Amino acid sequence: MEIQYLGTAAAEGWPALFCDCDICHRARKEGGKDLRTRTQSIIDGTILIDFPPDTYTHAIQYSLNLGQIQHLLITHSHMDHFFPVELIHRHEHFGHNAKGMLHVYGNEAVEKAFYEAVLIDRFKVHPLDNSVQFIRLEPYQDFYAEGYHIIPVPADHDKRETCLIYMIEKDGKCLLYGHDTGMNLSQEAWECIYSHKYNLISMDATMGKQKTNGYHMGLHDDVEFARRLEEKGCLHPDTIKVINHFSHNGGMTHRELEEFAAEHGMIASYDGMKVVF
Repeated sequence: MEIQYLGTAAAEGWPALFCDCDICHRARKEGGKDLRTRTQSIIDGTILIDFPPDTYTHAIQYSLNLGQIQHLLITHSHMDHFFPVELIHRHEHFGHNAKGMLHVYGNEAVEKAFYEAVLIDRFKVHPLDNSVQFIRLEPYQDFYAEGYHIIPVPADHDKRETCLIYMIEKDGKCLLYGHDTGMNLSQEAWECIYSHKYNLISMDATMGKQKTNGYHMGLHDDVEFARRLEEKGCLHPDTIKVINHFSHNGGMTHRELEEFAAEHGMIASYDGMKVVF
């Protein structure tokens, strides 16, 4: 399997849109891997995860033909992970020769946001019935998409909705995609996670070296998260551990994140990074 990290920032981007803190100032000045768009990933060029406002930028930057994508997993309804108004452009009027139906998977809040975006008056002349289909997910209700076995697991994030993280497996390989979440998962969620063995785990690192009680994770939570999985026998000796979804409020440059990651047998993601596992 292959995962490409198209964007690796938290909601405000990096540098943040209206910020001139030291970290953002340095990012604007130095560029490179310290420039981050909002988090989005793609598995094997087939399964797209999340749909931020930066999706068009990602498609251009990484030469993605998104009209050929038929499966889109959404973690939750926050704007940096789901910007549904863009989906209208999959209608034949805007985008020609798209491949079949785009299946959008998400929770009840994502479903509400989806229909509120695509059913506005000016789009009614371009209905998406033959272009985009929404499929509501329930926690632990596994399903298959183009041969991928996918299990949605409830995250520790926004209590106003059932945010999801995803376990994705195919051909004997398994990925845990853990954004956005804190460590305060339910016992049932932990047991579901412990039931598999992973070739790659992708962990939320929003808070950097800061500590928080849920909602997101920081670097020390990532170390603890990986330790728990190793203790439960969920990791192979060569399991790849990636930290991702960074906020400038974490107060660390990419170089500093890389140094921390290397000390703990992990990889710090950056926009465009590909990992084969």
